[in-house]
Amino acid sequence: MKPTYTLRSIVAISLFLLALAGCGGAGSGSSTTTGTGSTGTGGTGTGGTGTGGATTTSVTAAARLLDQATFGPTTADVAHVQSVGISGYLTEQYAATQTTLPILPNPLPVQCTNNPSSCFESEFWQTELTAHDQLRQRVAFSLGELFVASTQGVDANSMVPYYNTLSADAFTNWRTIMEDVTLSPAMGLYLNMLNSSKPATGQIANENFGREMLQLFSTGINKLNIDSSLQLDAGGNPIPVYTETQVEAFARAYTGWTYGNAAGAAVTKFPSSSYYFAPMAPLDTSHDMATKIVLDGTVIAAGGTAKSDLKAALDNIFNSSTLPPFICKQLIQHLVTSTPSAGYISRVANVFINNGSGVRGDMKSVLTAILTDTEARAGDTNASFDGGHLREPMLYLTSAMRGLSYTNTNTDATNLWAYAGLSGYSSSLGEQPMRSPSVFNFYPPGYVIPNTTINAPEFSLENTASVNLRLSLANTLSQGKFSLFATDLTKTSTLGVIAADPGNLADTLGIIFLHGQMPANMRATIVSAVTPLTDYGQRVRFAVYLVLSSSQYKVMH
Repeated sequence: MKPTYTLRSIVAISLFLLALAGCGGAGSGSSTTTGTGSTGTGGTGTGGTGTGGATTTSVTAAARLLDQATFGPTTADVAHVQSVGISGYLTEQYAATQTTLPILPNPLPVQCTNNPSSCFESEFWQTELTAHDQLRQRVAFSLGELFVASTQGVDANSMVPYYNTLSADAFTNWRTIMEDVTLSPAMGLYLNMLNSSKPATGQIANENFGREMLQLFSTGINKLNIDSSLQLDAGGNPIPVYTETQVEAFARAYTGWTYGNAAGAAVTKFPSSSYYFAPMAPLDTSHDMATKIVLDGTVIAAGGTAKSDLKAALDNIFNSSTLPPFICKQLIQHLVTSTPSAGYISRVANVFINNGSGVRGDMKSVLTAILTDTEARAGDTNASFDGGHLREPMLYLTSAMRGLSYTNTNTDATNLWAYAGLSGYSSSLGEQPMRSPSVFNFYPPGYVIPNTTINAPEFSLENTASVNLRLSLANTLSQGKFSLFATDLTKTSTLGVIAADPGNLADTLGIIFLHGQMPANMRATIVSAVTPLTDYGQRVRFAVYLVLSSSQYKVMH
């Protein structure tokens, strides 16, 4: 009989083998920063009781929610969620004003000369580490990995308004997101819808965006049941969502769009001059006005405009029965667990179909359903509940930095884009902000760990080299400083004072990083390892390394 593996055991085995091989060492890369750092303080060892009255939510439930809905829990945020409760926190976050990335200056500053990606990435890192609207930003980050546009293929100047669009739309409606993504110059450039004109007789329009809007962004290749299982024909074969002829029809429906302009005026030539800061604009003389037959035999009648055909095409996809389970499963995977049950997917997909008021695609309702589902919250009271997902590299870095209250130490007032150096730490692990190597994202949603049946998307980035590099990053973070970022992990710090009692230190780190659910054997190991150290700062740094390099932390439970 083959052994049954869990996400926890897979990581534990890989770390154990590397430990036997003597792997480890210092991290590499460089970083710079400016502005303010992340919020939060060192742990207290108690989990806190919140403010303004009795605790309404356990420390475990509060920390787990923040792990799912932010770029990493801080002790201040944990205490706040304990006070206002999960529902109260979500309500606050839905009402929070949007943090926007500033448009990059022209000409570019010296920090980003000939490389606008560096400035964009700096703004990204600073926002994710410090923004007050953490849920909005976390959802935008997930949307950016679903609707992939990459600075590997487009000018990073276009990525700033694209990312701002994703964050602006995070709490709107999926149909709104579909249209705003479709008309974004960044996406238009990346998947060639921008300046796609009606084809000449005997030719076909550019199919790139038309295909990916279906295959990757909306439905997938095969029809799904409400629980994301495959629909099968009488012969037991998967039923395709679309045909090649329908892809061609969608490609023709998307023709006739070019750059808009600052004034929002109608464009008069095709293609028009490059402009990234307004949605693409239609020019009907370049649009294919012939009849188009799309999903489920729906006919887009001849004579339509670029606008009317685009609306009809997107409405057709939005109303596909396969879209809710396809999208909801991926949102669950990004926020909560790689292996949602059929029931979990069904419950969320049904909310997508109808939010209770007859509205399809309402994002606030969908997100609330994802984050408050019984399966999402099961780990709040059951530490052995097997769920979660591997922390992808960017989330690993931000979560550790926020948990340890890292702040910047840059003193150069002219350097406003100094967070860019953080990309050096995540890129070696296979990720960099909005720099996916292809439209298929950094990792595929259907990835299964070899020799298992576990669907664990982020593990496609994991190998013997990346495991070792993540250990190196844990070592760098545990030292309390790296280039132009620092936190206090000395003997006089909050954690240093707590370290006088090794058990209290382990418990405190367990609250900050493991939701107060550190396994007893792990706690005993950490206490035994740090007790002989007489320098309490060294105790802190060693204990932090042991936690950050552990399988319990690497996998968000």
